[in-house]
Amino acid sequence: MARSKSSSAWLKRHVNDPYVRKASAQGYRARSAFKLLEIVQREGLALIGQTVVDLGAAPGGWSQVLAQRVGGAGKVIALDLLEVPPIPGVTVIQGDFGEESVLRRLEETLQGRKIDLVVSDMAPNISGVRATDQARSIHLCELALDFAKSHLNPRGALLVKAFQGAGYPEFLAAMRKSFVTVASKKPRASRDESKEMYLLGKSLRSSTVA
Repeated sequence: MARSKSSSAWLKRHVNDPYVRKASAQGYRARSAFKLLEIVQREGLALIGQTVVDLGAAPGGWSQVLAQRVGGAGKVIALDLLEVPPIPGVTVIQGDFGEESVLRRLEETLQGRKIDLVVSDMAPNISGVRATDQARSIHLCELALDFAKSHLNPRGALLVKAFQGAGYPEFLAAMRKSFVTVASKKPRASRDESKEMYLLGKSLRSSTVA
């Protein structure tokens, strides 16, 4: 079967993407590793010895960055509905973050530790219906925020990918209500045409701390 013009164009762009080439050269599983790497380096996140949770971790590029940052003294827990092949220094949990049983497994793995950083690159299965996909995406952001509010240490941080559109202003307001500072990040590896934005909340407000 011949490729469509759109799929051929995507393949050509992918092959010629400098971040795809860099990811391959540096051993990262995905070009998105460079989005996270830029943010954590600039913001001083995921430091040696810290505890980090990576939500929506597959294929594992972000977890690779985080494991390198926190070192052997730190702890990285990666969670995804899809299988994430083993990564040195990373504990992997496979399951649906929206299910209570999976959340319990994650909490058991933490063994009572408070988290220094929660990162979320979660995305829903795409239905092709824009309004439905946007609503599902924002719902995943809300789940990440609820988890962070319950498990972060007071000076911890949440970095979550959100797509601009319906529900985005309301989610941004919820972030600002929960954290002392909230900033929008658009890393260089994020394509110009993408509506994705990375929201970074730092230090839980006193009214939010459990």
